[in-house]
Amino acid sequence: MARKTYQGEKNDKNRTMNKLIQSVGVVLEKKGYTGLTIANISSTAGVDRKLISTYFGNINNLIEIYIKSKDYWVAATEQAEQSLANAKDTSTRHFIEELLINQIDQFGLNEEMQKVVLWQISEPSEIMSHVTQEREKMSSLFFAQSDKELAGKDIDLRAVSSLLVAGIYYLVLHSKTTDSTFCEIDISTEAGMDRIKNAVRTILKQTYPTD
Repeated sequence: MARKTYQGEKNDKNRTMNKLIQSVGVVLEKKGYTGLTIANISSTAGVDRKLISTYFGNINNLIEIYIKSKDYWVAATEQAEQSLANAKDTSTRHFIEELLINQIDQFGLNEEMQKVVLWQISEPSEIMSHVTQEREKMSSLFFAQSDKELAGKDIDLRAVSSLLVAGIYYLVLHSKTTDSTFCEIDISTEAGMDRIKNAVRTILKQTYPTD
């Protein structure tokens, strides 16, 4: 059997940083955003609490790194510029439709991010302010292209998109926490969510001119 060799201080640091980042998600899932304390995160990671400040500066930086790594819109923004460039001859309706349908699926599966969004709308937070500013980078990429496509049309795509994104967040949260239908749709079921997806497609189709 080959003898294991010591990988060095740098690898030890990377492993510890990764433990701390992943522990943010564990604490979020188990205790919610109010449980994101230095004691809880370091204990979950099994490392000295002082390493949070040593490696991340402070706990807020650590939490922000985790949230940005898991946030759907932040991740989507990284691929958006290339996707838009590749689809420059395709209506932006198809691009935003795909983003919103994926948002429904991804947000529905991500319990940590469900708690993050609840945190975002519950109280002012410097962390969430930074995250939402990062999300807005998608808007600057997408709307710059859609404005050209919809020039001269009386269409407020920003307002329509705002309602759709916010509605998706709320409906997913409602399906996870409330044991009731919503407008007589059982959104806790796949069939119910399929109806919501079809509604998103219909709204976008009716918002855009014929494409």
